[in-house]
Amino acid sequence: MPSSDPSPELFFNTISAYERTEALRTAIELDLFTQVALGHRSAAELAGACQANARGVRILADYLTIAGFLRKANDRYELTPDSGAFLDRRSPAYLGGTVNFLLSAEVRRCFEQLTLAVRRGGTAISEEGTVSYDNPIWVAFARAMAPLMQMPARLLADMVAGETAQPLRVLDVAAGHGLFGIAVALRHQRALVTALDWPKVLAVASENARAAGVAGRQALLPGSAFDLDWGGPYDVVLLTNFLHHFDAATCERLALKTFAALTPGGRAFTLDFIPDPDRTTPPAAAGFALTMLATTAHGDAYTFAEYEEIFGRAGFKRSEFRPLPPTMQQVVVSHKS
Repeated sequence: MPSSDPSPELFFNTISAYERTEALRTAIELDLFTQVALGHRSAAELAGACQANARGVRILADYLTIAGFLRKANDRYELTPDSGAFLDRRSPAYLGGTVNFLLSAEVRRCFEQLTLAVRRGGTAISEEGTVSYDNPIWVAFARAMAPLMQMPARLLADMVAGETAQPLRVLDVAAGHGLFGIAVALRHQRALVTALDWPKVLAVASENARAAGVAGRQALLPGSAFDLDWGGPYDVVLLTNFLHHFDAATCERLALKTFAALTPGGRAFTLDFIPDPDRTTPPAAAGFALTMLATTAHGDAYTFAEYEEIFGRAGFKRSEFRPLPPTMQQVVVSHKS
């Protein structure tokens, strides 16, 4: 039978979690994962390729094996499938830039003030946190997070596209990197996508649209989602990783603007971290609430019931909840009629 005695394991694993973070950051800085993919498998080979000490590389690579980022057999290392997809610099899904952004001084500073954030009920770094007017952090965010959003964007596009023979007018609110609207344009050959965001952020979305070959079907709407006239009408409004930055009343304001911008049969797609009613599962979605507490004044991870109420008060007839496996996120589809 399992022991019922108290164990300090969770305590020590949590306290030392920064070691795991720094090991991953160091491996990315050394480009260790790419060198493994290129065939440098022993500690000595990796040390030469990474311009590092063989003992240091051996200890780091062993730790990364323990952590699940590498596999080891006969003193030779290989990538796991996940590491091959996300940590080999040659992969289109390479997350090195994402890791650097998430470990940036600006983001870390939010969590260094977490005690004060808990006391205040919102970020301790400024009045508005990361959602302040035209915050330059979103340009860095758009560039850093694009590789991570490729899969969710494709999956959401499959959900959005429907009958590809009909024209589809799409508004991508807080478009950022623009990948969600771009994915819809790639999936739906008659889709016209309007990307709304701050001007400097839209420059990133425009670059990505040109690279994807859909720039001719992307229009730019620069400015604040709160202040601009969204135009329309649109068949689809995308609200991806946006509403969680605000309190419920502000989300309802945005839902009202969404309702007004849609055609009578239009749909809103809210992709977000949506926890179960207990707010503790699934862990990735539920735990995102802490990120919002640390980095925003009023943001949260909202349940489907809360989103259903927000969109219902804005006039939407019904909303549906849809998981988006294998990603960590979920989707709410809200129907205007």
